[in-house]
Amino acid sequence: MSIWFHKAVSKEQLREMSVNTINEFLNIELTEIGDDYLKATMPVNERTRQPYGLLHGGASCVLAETIGSIASALVIDMEKFYCVGIEINANHLRSVKEGWVTGICSPLHLGKNTHVWDIKIYDPSEKLFCVSRLTTAIIPIKK
Repeated sequence: MSIWFHKAVSKEQLREMSVNTINEFLNIELTEIGDDYLKATMPVNERTRQPYGLLHGGASCVLAETIGSIASALVIDMEKFYCVGIEINANHLRSVKEGWVTGICSPLHLGKNTHVWDIKIYDPSEKLFCVSRLTTAIIPIKK
C-alpha cells in the first residue's frame, strides 16, 4: 500500500522542482519511487568532495535532506501544507572517493505535525557508508 498523497507524481515533475536549486548543482537525481520509499543518486566529484578527496559529509547530508524533504512533500497535500527540515543527523561509517552514491529514504514516523525519515546511503559497491535521520515539520499554509 502506497504512503504517498501524490500517487501520480513522476520523476520528471520532481526533476522540475530541482531546477536552480542545490539538487541541480550537485546533480542529485531521483531514480525510483516505491510504495514507501524514494531512491536518489549523487556523484562523487569536484562539487561534492572535501579537500582530502573524499565525499564531503555535508554533501551526504544534502542528499539525505533532499530525498527526505521530497518524501515529506509527497505524503502531504501541498495545497494545504508545506514541510521543512527541522533536524538532521548523519553517521559516516566509511569514506567514498569516486563514483555515484545512492540514498534510500523510508518513513519511521508519519504524524500530523512531523515526519521522521530513515535515510541510508550506499557507496558504488552497495556498501552502507552513511546512515541519516531527518525530521520535518508539517506546517499549514495560511490563506
